[in-house]
Amino acid sequence: MRITVRCFAVLRELAQDRYELTLDDGAMIADAWAALERAFPGVAPHRPYVRAARNGVYASWDTSLTDDDVIALLPPVSGGSTTALTDAPIDVAALERATAERAHGAVVTFVGRARDRADDDRTVVELEYEVYPEMATSVLAEIAAEAEARWGVAVAVTHRFGVVPIGEAAVAIVTAAMHRAEAYEANRFMIEAIKERLPIWKRERFADGSEWKRAGA
Repeated sequence: MRITVRCFAVLRELAQDRYELTLDDGAMIADAWAALERAFPGVAPHRPYVRAARNGVYASWDTSLTDDDVIALLPPVSGGSTTALTDAPIDVAALERATAERAHGAVVTFVGRARDRADDDRTVVELEYEVYPEMATSVLAEIAAEAEARWGVAVAVTHRFGVVPIGEAAVAIVTAAMHRAEAYEANRFMIEAIKERLPIWKRERFADGSEWKRAGA
């Protein structure tokens, strides 16, 4: 089947405005992105922050396509928060760029990494995060919107799910504001709200083969 991919903003600059694709029957929006990425590798780092729409309606990446569909790939709107769940390594620099404005004199970045020690000092060899994605996506957006409304900051946040190797980021939060106090306070609020409200669970795998699972980031 043949579909049309529409790219906007930075994606248009990295790829092109309209791109025609031929895909196998049963293909999904994720397959269309994969084909675009093969043709224009520069779009790859933006995948966690892009929303997709099918024929003018927001759609999930696993939405099935039919002949003559038009897929729009939409980066975050300027001034709005950037929120994402991903099973890939987090690009912290991309989050910082997403909040970059000349008026922002203060940028606070928090990165929560997978560490090799548990609270009881046992050796951790791997972390795994289980997420309820349909709910987590909206909850993460709500938390970011609260921070923006309370402190007037720009927010970019990504939480990783699946296996997170030791030393890699499990969550990254960037808050940017005119002044440092607002940026610090919003960032602290974000991580505490994520730990309390986001439907995501952590499983720690220890060197002795045992496991421990608990709520929170």
